[in-house]
Amino acid sequence: MDATDKKILELLTANGRMSYVDIGKELGLSRVAVRERVHDLQQRGIIERFTVVVNSEKVGKSVSAFFEVDCEPKSLVEVAEKLAENANVASCYQMTGPSTLHMHVLVDDFQSLEKFINEELYAFEGITRVESHILLRRFKSRSGLKL
Repeated sequence: MDATDKKILELLTANGRMSYVDIGKELGLSRVAVRERVHDLQQRGIIERFTVVVNSEKVGKSVSAFFEVDCEPKSLVEVAEKLAENANVASCYQMTGPSTLHMHVLVDDFQSLEKFINEELYAFEGITRVESHILLRRFKSRSGLKL
């Protein structure tokens, strides 16, 4: 990956709908050259997919919570995979440190959050501890890798 590829990635990360013509103008390349480079980045797995970033609050998901979840070692993968299937779970990671899983959850309201905790988290065999943190204010959120 050269400097031009990195610049293409930077431009597409900022605006995934930017046309190949506009990228080409910015970089002094033809539309075809940009298309070939983007296709190559996709084939190499550097660009995994193109997506849309949705404002969760504007679609009714007004409560954002982060969870630290401890699991029995033998249950970790099963619990993580089941939680990852839940539509309210935005992300779920195995972490180092005192907590086994770190999870970000988006729900409509506090009643939905309580239901998620009681009916989803506490219902799992193998979960030994749950700690929740409610998001009050977001100072930075980025969904793309900054090169």
